Amino acid sequence: MKYKPADNIQDLQYFGEFGGVNPSISDSSTYTFLSAKTMFDTFEGNSEGCYLYSRHSSPSNLYLGEALAAMEGTETANVAASGMGAITSTLLQLCQAGDHIVSSRTVYGGTYAFMKNFIPKFNIKTSFVDITNLESVEAAITKNTKVLYCESVSNPLLEVADLEALAKIAKKHQLTFVVDNTFSPLSISPKELGADVVIHSLTKFINGSSDTVGGVTCGSQDFINALRSVNDGANMLLGPTMDSMRAASVLKNLRTLHIRIKQHSHNAMFLAKKFQEDGLRTVYPGLKTHPGHETFKKMMNEDYGFGGLLTVDVGSLDKANALMELMQEKNLGYLAVSLGFYKTLFSAPGSSTSSEIPIEEQEEMGLSNGLIRFSIGLDNDIERTYKMMKSCMAEVGIMDEEMV
Repeated sequence: MKYKPADNIQDLQYFGEFGGVNPSISDSSTYTFLSAKTMFDTFEGNSEGCYLYSRHSSPSNLYLGEALAAMEGTETANVAASGMGAITSTLLQLCQAGDHIVSSRTVYGGTYAFMKNFIPKFNIKTSFVDITNLESVEAAITKNTKVLYCESVSNPLLEVADLEALAKIAKKHQLTFVVDNTFSPLSISPKELGADVVIHSLTKFINGSSDTVGGVTCGSQDFINALRSVNDGANMLLGPTMDSMRAASVLKNLRTLHIRIKQHSHNAMFLAKKFQEDGLRTVYPGLKTHPGHETFKKMMNEDYGFGGLLTVDVGSLDKANALMELMQEKNLGYLAVSLGFYKTLFSAPGSSTSSEIPIEEQEEMGLSNGLIRFSIGLDNDIERTYKMMKSCMAEVGIMDEEMV
């Protein structure tokens, strides 16, 4: 594809209050007015460029939102205090009592729990389907369905959604197609493939330093205005407001995202190939053996690779835990959830980030308790990393000693 999201970020240029190369941080919760009428007009949404209260918006949050909208190719965007803040506000804005959602069965555990356990309280139901089976997706749609929801690359199984095909189904049935693109920023541009709304957890690759929690909803001006409405906007009324200091920090880190994603992808591809050659059960969209490899290839912005996530199934939770503990001891990374950090992060999702999903449903979708999810870091010498990981695997009995 010819879409160049990093160029859109590069072309943005902001000036600080005193000519600084970084925009000034709006460290205020409330803003003053020179006239009472302007305050009234701002409350009514009729005063462009005026700020009232930071839960509504702030200059720092708008700067970040504009940059993320440029990256995803949407008209605008609204940042939130977390990825879940963006997801929940978006779905509650799109659905009301009696409505129905069709979602991928392999989504982040928090998203799954929200759809499965929380919104049924408001009489909003969800059908979870194999998102790679287009016939199953379409068969799940009812007269009450309002939203088709998926992740570009699913958490944690790394299934690849055919966004173009799903967008056609959504359009055919007049659904809003919402895509969580957290695992594949820059690599995949869902809006270009037909998505209506694109969500990210900014906590992960986009920020990249594991020091900030944040989220964003990218979409049309009309939809983002609806989210921000003082009368019935889910983001406005639920209040998942991002702090201005954090928004400024994420904006600075966004500028290096293209460099980091390329290195994450390069390192993940190297390790995935090596692990597969060693006979380990390895899943990575960049491998030709991955069921979604060709789908990813046709959607991807080639400069940025297949992403920084891979999984290895080591057979049992005991072996997974032993390996992760040893790798952490050897300074190869951290036994931690989340992703996109400069160091490799590893976890067993069945007992962590996907633990909200019942065991029987984990088994049905192919999530074994021996599965380790790796968020591969920015290691300069990835061959050295591989040799050290291989030695750890041999030490805990996952790999034969003679292979090391």
